[in-house]
Amino acid sequence: MIITNLIEEKKLSQDFYRSEFMKEIANGLNSMPKIISSKYFYDDIGSQLFVEITKLDEYYPTKAEEEILLSLKDILPDLVGRDEVDIIELGVGDGHKTKILIDSFIKSKIKINFYPIDISLEAMNLLEENLPKSNNLKVHGIVSEYLEGLRFARMNSCNRQIVLFLGGNIGNFDRHESLKILNSIRLTLNEDDFLLIGFDLKKNIDKMQNAYSDKRGITALFNLNLLERINSELHGNFIKENFRHQAFYNPTIGAMESYLISLIDQDVEINDLNQTFHFEEFEAIHMEYSFKFLEKDIIEICEQTGFTHISSFKDTRQYFIDSLWQV
Repeated sequence: MIITNLIEEKKLSQDFYRSEFMKEIANGLNSMPKIISSKYFYDDIGSQLFVEITKLDEYYPTKAEEEILLSLKDILPDLVGRDEVDIIELGVGDGHKTKILIDSFIKSKIKINFYPIDISLEAMNLLEENLPKSNNLKVHGIVSEYLEGLRFARMNSCNRQIVLFLGGNIGNFDRHESLKILNSIRLTLNEDDFLLIGFDLKKNIDKMQNAYSDKRGITALFNLNLLERINSELHGNFIKENFRHQAFYNPTIGAMESYLISLIDQDVEINDLNQTFHFEEFEAIHMEYSFKFLEKDIIEICEQTGFTHISSFKDTRQYFIDSLWQV
């Protein structure tokens, strides 16, 4: 497995990403209400914790999507109709779901150039353990943000592409942001390339809320780890025991929302920002949106971003959809 770390290789990139991190934390914690972007969840520890979350009984999206991928794994190779294909995955995680599709292409004797993209180098290490060994599989990992990694993969690709955007990750962005991202993805691809994208469907509210507030508290640790990351990278003095994770479904906007709530009146210093932030008792930091969808929403988004809708695939409980689009 070859790994290209775009974050480290670009001149001054570490300084740039650190500067962006500092700026967003400062702006977010000075906002009313306070907010931290969920894109900063995925440092190495955060990536490991998220893998644990996907294995929890309460966390249905991973199991639902695995069922879908098992049902369509033999369909994709025929649709591609090529002897060689480039598979690009945005936000690969540990790759255990992707392995289902890769195995099906190998079984069909199709050569695969796999470009997994993730912001975390640790995710690449987890991925390597899960991928099959085959002469028909070449893996080139890219450590970067989504669109930068996609452009890099495009420059190194000369085959038909299938971009995987699984796990319902598109739901972390509001409609305006998601349309912008999907338009950017389409403009990076060639005619007849594919996008397989996952959407978490609207469903029983208790089912959704339990998925974001598991009994073992792993999701809480995942959210609280971001405070530890600020402590480590920006020399803050957050005490995570002074905060509580809380998640609920907001029916007005159709999204799960996650917060960290201050349990006491407290001041937090972040030395690298040269600032002190005051938290009143019960004051919240907004951590994440996870938007949920109806089937009609998915078709609308596909049309608005210029793709052609090929087909959508649901799990048996109709919790989740993987939708196949084409340029």
